[in-house]
Amino acid sequence: MTWRVSRGLLSALLLACVLAALPARADDAVAGANAPGMSMVTFNLHHDREDWPQRRKVILRELQALQPDAIALQEVIQKPNVRNQAAWLAGKLGYDYEFVSTDPPGRFKRYGNALLTRRPVLARGQHLLSPLTDYRTVAHLRIDVDGQAVNIYATHLNERSDESGSRIRGEQVGDLLKFIADTSGDAPVVIAGDFNALVDAGDLSALRQRYGDSFGSVHVNNELAQISTLNRHYFDAPSRIDHIFFQQDKLLAREARLLFDQPYAEGRWASDHYGVWTRLQFAP
Repeated sequence: MTWRVSRGLLSALLLACVLAALPARADDAVAGANAPGMSMVTFNLHHDREDWPQRRKVILRELQALQPDAIALQEVIQKPNVRNQAAWLAGKLGYDYEFVSTDPPGRFKRYGNALLTRRPVLARGQHLLSPLTDYRTVAHLRIDVDGQAVNIYATHLNERSDESGSRIRGEQVGDLLKFIADTSGDAPVVIAGDFNALVDAGDLSALRQRYGDSFGSVHVNNELAQISTLNRHYFDAPSRIDHIFFQQDKLLAREARLLFDQPYAEGRWASDHYGVWTRLQFAP
């Protein structure tokens, strides 16, 4: 027996199949948007330069609106006339914080990195990165994100652009990875900071072998060359050197964007860096 199907009936059948598939796709999209996970920000504060009292109001307002689960800060300073910047922001946000510096407690000026979180803290720690002559550090918090433990780390690597700087950053990455291995246990890992290196630089190769680049995972690769986390008002060439890395077998990067990439007033910026925000989802 030969079946003949009219062209109109065939089109109707195809349309019905397409429409039948749409609700499932919509449900999947909603499920992905609402899936458990966490958000994180990394931002170089530019310490207290260029009217910190005004800049901190702009930074605080944005962070209050975002309410990220965790914040990594670099170039955090405290001195007699400037309260510890991480402590000030944490107090205003109602967050816990961990500040790390090679400057000993009690010194008149301390300079370093910090982690802030609105989540319960399960463990905390800090480490001075090798080589100690470069005065670089890493802060660590293990936080509870709706019953899931997550390790977050904040660091700031050597800034030199020559071969010596590359060698030092490579040594710092090795020490950072050892510290993570010693402190992370079985919980997922997120590493944020100012790495002073492009994500595909050889200095970071050992890190990239184990962890994914959240911004690069979300955005199309051919767009990345023109994206900069160095503020183009201060720096001529685009350079994406501020990163949030994540453990790819336990987390997925869903969203990522720049922060503080527009002036808050004519000629006034929140920092000489832009911030990076990302939303991570727990892998199923």
